[in-house]
Amino acid sequence: MIYTLTLNPSIDYVVHMDAFISGITNRTAAEEYYVGGKGINVSCILSRLGHTSTALGFTAGFTGREIENVLRQWGIHTDFVRLKEGISRINVKVKAECESEINAQGPPVSREEWEQLLQKTDNAVNGDTFVLAGSIPPTVVRNAYECFLQRLHNRNVRVVVDAAGQLLMDCLAYRPFLIKPNRQELSELFGTTLIDLSDIQRCALTLRQKGARNVLVSLGAEGAVLFAENGKVYHSGVVPGKAKNTVGAGDSMVAGFLSGYEQQEDYAYALKWGTACANATAFSSGLAEKQTIWEMFGRL
Repeated sequence: MIYTLTLNPSIDYVVHMDAFISGITNRTAAEEYYVGGKGINVSCILSRLGHTSTALGFTAGFTGREIENVLRQWGIHTDFVRLKEGISRINVKVKAECESEINAQGPPVSREEWEQLLQKTDNAVNGDTFVLAGSIPPTVVRNAYECFLQRLHNRNVRVVVDAAGQLLMDCLAYRPFLIKPNRQELSELFGTTLIDLSDIQRCALTLRQKGARNVLVSLGAEGAVLFAENGKVYHSGVVPGKAKNTVGAGDSMVAGFLSGYEQQEDYAYALKWGTACANATAFSSGLAEKQTIWEMFGRL
């Protein structure tokens, strides 16, 4: 089983308008909404690739119920802790002459509810995969990922961490199977500008020395590079074309990589699937559909 963790899922309400003018009533030209959260995105792409996963985290109120309903419609198992107070987030994305966002904080989490979520990691058994993705909301403890990693340690569970900054660094001592920083996150992590592949390799190998077994660095239009625990470096390019959307592309890469690895346990094959999924989402208005993913895989 693959478990994905989204501590603070949301409904992203996207509104399109020709122009946004402060202080007056604005009218939209179009709108849509998406269920959001990095772990949820990973589960969504896995489902479209034919893999079963269980989504964990917190939900609350009527928005939380809608998040769970949508995930079940996508064929994703849900095992969220239902919070007693508040509602799951509604984030507003305004797309006009420029893009603006209003991101909510999220509902409060009690100590008892936090312990309930931690206990769900005990369902993970030998050979399972556990994905920790995204930032930690202010409503939970700041060492949340470490709490999960401590419970999973020495259980032969593959752990994937897709996080940034100190949050990522604090996870390395637990030897996660995979981490996936992008170029900007890697640059910020080491406080330097990464000019070429040798700079990226130096930083990635430092992360491996600190405990990460495999380091997957997404490079946007330049593809991705994997620094694997077998000592090899794998590089994948991109499918030519103009990207329509970058939201969720990194999460799609994680899902595709896991899908490929589940199939063959071959790093080159896993990277190709990860790149195909990232490209497919980049060329879509939302998360990629199965047909688009297969098309991208055939063009790489």
